[in-house]
Amino acid sequence: MSKQRYWKLTSEEIEKFTYNENKLLNWEIKCVREPEDKAAFIGVFLYKNGTPWDYESIKGITYYHNNISRSELPTITKFLQNKFGGKEMEKGERVFLKDSKEIYSPKEIASLAKEMELKFNTKPIITLEFRDLSQEEMKEGGLPESKLLPIPGN
Repeated sequence: MSKQRYWKLTSEEIEKFTYNENKLLNWEIKCVREPEDKAAFIGVFLYKNGTPWDYESIKGITYYHNNISRSELPTITKFLQNKFGGKEMEKGERVFLKDSKEIYSPKEIASLAKEMELKFNTKPIITLEFRDLSQEEMKEGGLPESKLLPIPGN
């Protein structure tokens, strides 16, 4: 199995993609607050095969946070739960929405990134990771070669 990771993507770039959603393994929207040197961000992500929780995997959308006030977390959780549902579970700096709706389409991911940007005053940076995309599928899907990040051991 080969993997392809595209990083430092914008909402506008992703909206134009037409990739095979079945081949998307995971995505992440890292929502960074200015100034960047404060390292304040919210990262929303989804792993197709579930996110590790001890010895099991939890299906659904998850987010993590860094240098974000704990008082802000309920607002972030409620925002995501209103969109995707799921049972809230927290572990360390991660909040899981167990069994929430899963999204894989470029339009839905771009839309979520734009909403996060407006609602939480952040700048979204998006990463997509695929499995077994052919050169033709990458080209047809509009995936920019300049944003392809090699994955070691691929």
